[in-house]
Amino acid sequence: MANARAPESSHTSPESKPNGIDDAVRRARQGDVGAFEIVYRAHAAPIYALCRRMVVDEGQARELLQDVFVRAWDRLTTFREQSAFGTWLHRLAVNVVLEHLRSRKRDDMRHTDADDTLAGPGSPSDRIDARLDLDAALARLPAGARTVFLLHDIEGYSHDEIAKLTGIAPGTSRAQLWRARRGLMGMLDK
Repeated sequence: MANARAPESSHTSPESKPNGIDDAVRRARQGDVGAFEIVYRAHAAPIYALCRRMVVDEGQARELLQDVFVRAWDRLTTFREQSAFGTWLHRLAVNVVLEHLRSRKRDDMRHTDADDTLAGPGSPSDRIDARLDLDAALARLPAGARTVFLLHDIEGYSHDEIAKLTGIAPGTSRAQLWRARRGLMGMLDK
C-alpha cells in the first residue's frame, strides 16, 4: 500500500474472487495487514479512477488514493457489512475527494458564469478514442461543474445528495450540471 503508483487492475489470484475478498475484509477488520493488502489490490484501480476523474491531476489522484486507503484502514471497524465493501469504500472515496476539494478556496467549487471557461480552445480531430476525448473535456470543466457532473451523471447521486456532500444548494447542483452538460456538448461537438 505504501507504493503510490497507479494500481494494476487485473488479478487472477483466488483472493480477487468475491468470497476471497469478503474473507480478506473480515480478516483486515481484525487487524490483518496482509489481508488489507489483498483488499487494496482488489479495489485500488476503480478508486484511483474515481479520484482521477474528480481531481484530474494524476499526482493529486495518487495522493487521494492513498488517503482513501489510510482512512479505510482507520475506519474498517465501522464497516458493518450492510452493503458491499466496494460500495462502502466508494462512498468513503467520494467523501475524501470532496473533503479535499472543499479544503481549497470555496470559490473553486462554484461555477463562474464565464462561458469561455467551459468551451476552451480546440478538441482532438481524431475521435478514435472517445473516452480520451471525454476525459480531456471533463478536465477542462471548472471543478464545481466537473464534480456535479461526475457525481450525478456518472455516479448516480441525486441533487439533494450532491448538495449534502458538497455543501451547495440543490439548485446550484442543477445549474452546474446544466452548465457542465452544455460545456461538454460544445467541446465534444467540435
